[in-house]
Amino acid sequence: MNKSALLFASLMTMATAPAVADPFLFNTGNVNGLMAAATRPSSAGKFEIEAGDDFIVSSQTKLNSATFTGLIPTGANVSSVRVEIYRVFPLDSDVSRTSGPPTFSTSQVPTRMNSPSDVAFSSKESGASELNFSTSILSANFSALNSVQPGGIHPKPGQTTGGNGPVSGQEVQFNVNFSSPFDLPADHYFFVPQVELDHGDFLWLSSVRPIVSPGTPFAPDLQAWTRDEFLDPDWLRIGTDIVGGSSPPTFNMAFSLDGVNAVPEPSTWAMMILGFFGVGFMAYRRRESKSALMTA
Repeated sequence: MNKSALLFASLMTMATAPAVADPFLFNTGNVNGLMAAATRPSSAGKFEIEAGDDFIVSSQTKLNSATFTGLIPTGANVSSVRVEIYRVFPLDSDVSRTSGPPTFSTSQVPTRMNSPSDVAFSSKESGASELNFSTSILSANFSALNSVQPGGIHPKPGQTTGGNGPVSGQEVQFNVNFSSPFDLPADHYFFVPQVELDHGDFLWLSSVRPIVSPGTPFAPDLQAWTRDEFLDPDWLRIGTDIVGGSSPPTFNMAFSLDGVNAVPEPSTWAMMILGFFGVGFMAYRRRESKSALMTA
């Protein structure tokens, strides 16, 4: 077998080999009990509230599952779960509403810098069979030192309330599997879970900031943001804007993500290499033909 035929056979073998992808794992770490923030979809008699915390993917990534941890009232049942993915402002946003750099403030909020965008990049919900979920009770009675509850989100100049104070309930971990993965290009994102209960409200618990083991440190690690439907499309920082103070706290929220970093299929690599080989081979043939004519 000549070298060209041998190379072609090797490439065809590679084209039929299974694809290999690197796992993507992200975790903000353990719950710290400093903050609990309401986040729920709109439902009968209840307005929508969103809370979000950020993560980064450095290459095309498919998210297959997620976990997040929060408080629910004892005896409450989960009606639905929704997961939204936002990009970072100014993507997917109307910048003309803002004051522009450096703060990008609006009539409602001090800044939009490093906030989630106006609208979601993608979302999935249990009611549409786009995800399924299970819950695990981690503690029958868990307390957080402060909270942002329904009615606790206000536009400026009244955004700084100090928070709504201590809360307690069952500490519950939500385990979510997506029916089809979130397919995310390399970028900086916010993860926004929402939980609907048959009574009471889900409050998402905070995690450590900065992230330490067993979490997954990354930079820049942005603080958690929140909004309700009355503040929409703007967002407020849970720590800096709402809790406030002379040295305002900043928060991460407790969640993890599991997926794979997408890589080109072996057949794609094979076709690319074949293309380069073909170009090189044609150039070689042209040189050979030219040389033959010159020596004829």
